This record gives sequence, C-alpha cells and structure tokens, in this order.
Amino acid sequence: MQLENKVATVTGSSLGIGRAIAVAFGREGASVAVNYRSHPEEGQEAVEEIEKGGGKAISVQADVSDPEGVKRLIQQTIQEFGRLDIMVNNAGIEQKIPFLETPLEVWEKVISVNLTGVWLGCQEAARQMVSQGDGGRIINVSSVHEDLPMPINSPYCAAKGGVRMLMRTIAVELAPHSITVNNIAPGAIETPINRNLDDDPEQKQELLKEIPLGRIGQPEDVASVAVYLASDASSYSTGSTFFVDGGMMRHAGSL
Repeated sequence: MQLENKVATVTGSSLGIGRAIAVAFGREGASVAVNYRSHPEEGQEAVEEIEKGGGKAISVQADVSDPEGVKRLIQQTIQEFGRLDIMVNNAGIEQKIPFLETPLEVWEKVISVNLTGVWLGCQEAARQMVSQGDGGRIINVSSVHEDLPMPINSPYCAAKGGVRMLMRTIAVELAPHSITVNNIAPGAIETPINRNLDDDPEQKQELLKEIPLGRIGQPEDVASVAVYLASDASSYSTGSTFFVDGGMMRHAGSL
C-alpha cells in the first residue's frame, strides 16, 4: 500500500472527486478525515465506504471559507490520528453568470471558497507539517480553468488561476521543509456538478469534441493522480499542475 501509516485530510470529500480521492487514500492505507459542509449523511457514507475497504476515517463538518472551520478540521484530524501528512484542498463551487450580470456577492462567495479556502487549508496544513518536522504533501484540486478561459464563469476562472500561482509560490517557500505542493487540474469529470449534461445530449457531444480521448473522465481518474502525488513516488515533484483532462488543454479551440 502506497500510503500506509499516513494521515490525510480531504476537503469537500463527501461527494464527487473529493470522495473518490478519500476512498482511494483509504484503500492505499491512509487514515482519512472526510470533510463535508452541509450534509452529514453524505460525509458518513464516505466514511463507511472507506471502512468497508479496510481503511480508517472520520467525518468532520467545516466550511472551508471560514478560518475557524478550517482550523477545527485540522485539529480534529490531529486529535483522532495524531498527525497530518497529506492535505487535499478539493472543496469548490461555481455559479455561471455572464460577466456583466455577475453580482459582487457571487464573486465574493466563489473566491472565498475556491481561493481563500485553499489558502487557509494550505496554511493550516503547512503549519502542522512544519511543526512535525518530517515533510508532507499538499495537493490542490484546481481545474483546466486555472489556465483555460470559460465565458460566463469569470469568478471561478479567476479563483482557479489564483490557486495556480498560490501553489507555485508556496511550493518554493515550503520546499526547505520537505513539503511538496502541486495542483491537479481536472477537465470534464462525471460528478454531481455536471449532471445536467445527461439532459442535454447536444451540449455533451460538443464537449466530447473538445476531448481527444473521446470520453468524460471519472472521479477515479483524478483520484489515481492524487494517490501518486500523496505518495513517496512523487517526492521530487513540486510546484506543478498535473492535468487530468483527456487532452482537452492541448485541443480546446483547435477545430
């Protein structure tokens, strides 16, 4: 097992990509703190799935845009498992509105979760890892839209672009502490956030045209990269974005 005796916290891990990462970590031997914001039953379901696979897990409520919530999430991880080796900042939201019609409150909410929440998670995790003195792994789940524009989604794109430069900057700062920092940038992944594609076959076909591998990704496609970045196999990788997009970044707009 690649993560035996490691302890991980994964934000927004009651559903979708975050849940797949948490389950994969548990399967590889890590003890996992599952985080949810509003639905405790979903957090508990994720814990049960990890435990069925032989892993250890707890469920912790926290809103990642709230500094006290992030502190509590890390503290409860430490209280339960004694340390923190891996931090995955996955929680995110989006609200698609044309730029000229986007209210300030939508901008502020998206930025608070998708950028400030990542910053808080990175900082609290890094402080704990530095105090432990033996390094660690920080992984941010970004998006192809950290680099690829997406009309009618400007707050989301701005936040993800911010996560890219945050990752690059703190990777350099934290390297002397043997803490690596990387992003995973998913493309189109089959999660609850994009279930509407099943109701719009034409839109789905247009999307598939932009993906050279010809399919929408699964959460497990992202989780397998997260396992690599959390493991000793990635010890010489830091400050990079790992795209999991079926080739979308190399193809979008080329037709």
